[in-house]
Amino acid sequence: MNLFGAGATMGVERRVPEEQNLKDRTADELLVVRCQLGEPDAFDALIERWHGALWSYIRRMTTEDEAQDLFQEVWLRVIRGIARLRDVSRFRGWLFGIARRVLMDRFRRQYLELPADDVDVAELASEPEPIGRETDVASVEAAIDTLQMLPTVERDILTLFYLHDLTLAELAEALNVPVGTVKSRLFRARRMLRAAMQERHCL
Repeated sequence: MNLFGAGATMGVERRVPEEQNLKDRTADELLVVRCQLGEPDAFDALIERWHGALWSYIRRMTTEDEAQDLFQEVWLRVIRGIARLRDVSRFRGWLFGIARRVLMDRFRRQYLELPADDVDVAELASEPEPIGRETDVASVEAAIDTLQMLPTVERDILTLFYLHDLTLAELAEALNVPVGTVKSRLFRARRMLRAAMQERHCL
């Protein structure tokens, strides 16, 4: 089971059609159950299936040297904790939640300085989306990578939403906050990203 350096050449996970997405989630759930039953091959398959997505998320949040250590720590926590995952349908949110907690341990000050959720969720439906999911993924990816003025917390939620296609419920699981808080943070982050992209003529 090779946990070191495996993700260095892997690309970003792309959004897929809903039918394929459902098949992927079902495959994940079956793999998790097999892992919980202690099948070694299942752990290898799970790591092979998800190390690219985890690497791209962690690498986007930190330097390559730090990412290697954090990447290893995430998989160790996953292997140790997967038997305690009662609802296997929550796997994606649980997985990225572990990755985010590992990052938080390293960058605790930046996460503790998370701004207040000052967006009224009840009013979001009446406001146009700053950046919708239909926006070209490559443009968003390039913007997140190159617009270094985006704070770590905003870069975090944008990466999970756009580049790893987590749903609002999965984001809530990963961030350990209510869905309403996810909507507020995501709206603010997309508003910041749009302003930054417009300033650099990316939109």
